[in-house]
Amino acid sequence: MSKLKNLCASVIVILAVGCGNPMDGQAPVGEEDTSPDFQTSQGAVSAGYFNTYTDVVASLPNGNGCTVTQGFTTGSTYAYTVKIMSDESKQVIYRTNMTDGSTTLMTNGDDGTTYATYLGHANDIVLATINSTTYMYVATMKNDSYAVVKLRYSGATFYKAGNYTISLGGTAKAMSAMKILSHDNTIVNFIFKSGASLYKGSIGATASTGTISVSSAFSLDLAHSTVNGSALDASAYISQGMGLYSDDIYVPLTAGAAGATGGNVSIVLVYRDASTRTGSITNDPGTTFRITSSAYPYLFEIEAVSVGPDGKLWFATNRKTDSADSTHDSVSYFNGF
Repeated sequence: MSKLKNLCASVIVILAVGCGNPMDGQAPVGEEDTSPDFQTSQGAVSAGYFNTYTDVVASLPNGNGCTVTQGFTTGSTYAYTVKIMSDESKQVIYRTNMTDGSTTLMTNGDDGTTYATYLGHANDIVLATINSTTYMYVATMKNDSYAVVKLRYSGATFYKAGNYTISLGGTAKAMSAMKILSHDNTIVNFIFKSGASLYKGSIGATASTGTISVSSAFSLDLAHSTVNGSALDASAYISQGMGLYSDDIYVPLTAGAAGATGGNVSIVLVYRDASTRTGSITNDPGTTFRITSSAYPYLFEIEAVSVGPDGKLWFATNRKTDSADSTHDSVSYFNGF
């Protein structure tokens, strides 16, 4: 595997971020990853170790007092990020143009405000087009009839379109991550994650209420993970959302809590063939990601990830230089992937 070169080349990036050490941190301005061992064509899988990133939005706003970044995903043109109040009483959704970084606070079309009050922790989101209408599903981390909320959206406006219970063996269950394995105009087939356990379940594509009955699919063997060719026990890492691309899931994890040892370290592990796996599975050791942030020593928490239409692995973060910092949450992507 080629190592990233510590140089500043004259290529264009969206946001000037300054020159510095490219290892396990933010890339210098214009730094070009010259590693040859990855592919970026549609459907191809990048291989290697990725440990630098570029900000597209370096300071995601705190609209309506929502200071905590949570769910994130990408569409064909825009990235979507949910931020919440620390008490979960309000949630806002930002829409970011992935080309120029312009970011808009989305409007709640039901009441004319720019926030919702029913999305809970909003830990993960996923998009779907059903009968030519675009929807966003939100995993709230609640174990009631609002475990999953369905939003209809058009442009920068969203509307509540449904809410569902998740049931495992007849017991309501909360999920921290959610993606769609497949869907059509009749049914939506989900994959969910709670901790290191994965589940599958379905709901009618046009249903506005109901129960998503799930069954166990497989589990992640975090204790026997590999990052950059070295064994890593990630079983105590803090679980976040997840991404899904070409039947592979991308799982972000943070090594510690804010202000604690490891709070500035986030990794992303890749697990192949999610639709057919069973049992306990280990991550692909050939494609791993890690950021150890010196710029944000108090917290660098990758909350959720998504492979965009450009083939890049995008992510949203909670970032803090110290306990009082609330101005550095980002929308970013890994370099070289």
